Amino acid sequence: MLDDQTISDLAKAFAAAPDGFLVVDSGHPTFAVLPYQVYQTLKKTKSNNKKIKKILVTGGAGYIGSHTVNLLLKEDFEVVVFDNLSTGRKEAVGDAKLVVGDLADKDALEKLFKKEKFDAIIHFAASIEVEESVANPAKYYQNNVANGLNLLDAMVANGVNRIVFSSSAAVYGEPEKNPIDEDSVCVPTNPYGETKLAFERILKWYGLAYGIHSISLRYFNAAGSMPEAGLGYDRSLKHTHLIPRVLDAALGKTAEINVFGKDYDTSDGTCVRDYIHVLDLADAHIRALAKLQKTPGANVYNVGTGLGSSVLEIIDATVEITGRMIPMKITDRRPGDPAKLVANSKKLQKEFGWKPRHDLKSIIESSWEWQKNT
Repeated sequence: MLDDQTISDLAKAFAAAPDGFLVVDSGHPTFAVLPYQVYQTLKKTKSNNKKIKKILVTGGAGYIGSHTVNLLLKEDFEVVVFDNLSTGRKEAVGDAKLVVGDLADKDALEKLFKKEKFDAIIHFAASIEVEESVANPAKYYQNNVANGLNLLDAMVANGVNRIVFSSSAAVYGEPEKNPIDEDSVCVPTNPYGETKLAFERILKWYGLAYGIHSISLRYFNAAGSMPEAGLGYDRSLKHTHLIPRVLDAALGKTAEINVFGKDYDTSDGTCVRDYIHVLDLADAHIRALAKLQKTPGANVYNVGTGLGSSVLEIIDATVEITGRMIPMKITDRRPGDPAKLVANSKKLQKEFGWKPRHDLKSIIESSWEWQKNT
């Protein structure tokens, strides 16, 4: 008779691959027929029951990474941040251990893994600007794919088999429907989205070959701040994301806000996006770690609110909250910008017990508090 662990593993396999079947004799399982890829995953999968305690966070000094690190520390995880500080701030990691280094440096990664003995990885480190990716795709394939492979190879070599990956709604491109669910066709319209999708696919094959368990979080437009913890957008960087640019215009730090295109097929002609508070996003990463302890294979989830706001709606809401006039100028579309991206995150809400706690007003208010005081 099969032991309880094997029966549990088979049950999970059949849930993922309903075309397999189990032969039972007098109430006892005797043998199973599974798709070959599922069999390979079970064969090469290491035990996934070890409690996750020590976390490596790549890119943990950056905007989303630092908010997640803050929450990890509050949840009593032991956190090590690996960041080259090209877009991150060393003061943003708080009490977490910071190792300054680059994922391109294989020797540095090997030394880090040998020394620290991680239980899981949260992988944020990446280049993230859509417009830049169109102008300089080489940078994006190097940073987001080649360097990511270095991280995965270090994991395999050192027996670390769990990773939460910071993916993006950019993998969908111009979607056929909104809200977008995880089964929607992925046809990225820019190299940034292509590189995120490429790494998701790599995770699938590394799972089948090497037993890497992964959760890819395809999130939409992260925004908001945590000013009480000294966390928010890095003021030393040139921002291309909408909300910090609008707030700069409100503060008079820029003369006007450029609205890239007013001829999209949306209610007011400007792009529509699903804005999610960075703290809700950080919470999803913590819940993903818990999910990884029980869920094998490569899994994908959308993270968003299900509500879309246009560029002009964001500007109007910012005027109302700040009490400032915001000069704007209509310019040409940016290359690679889809008209509308709104998430269907019901899968995440059901399986993680997660839901967004912050609305657009909270996002803009916290961002305004951060930017006017930094």
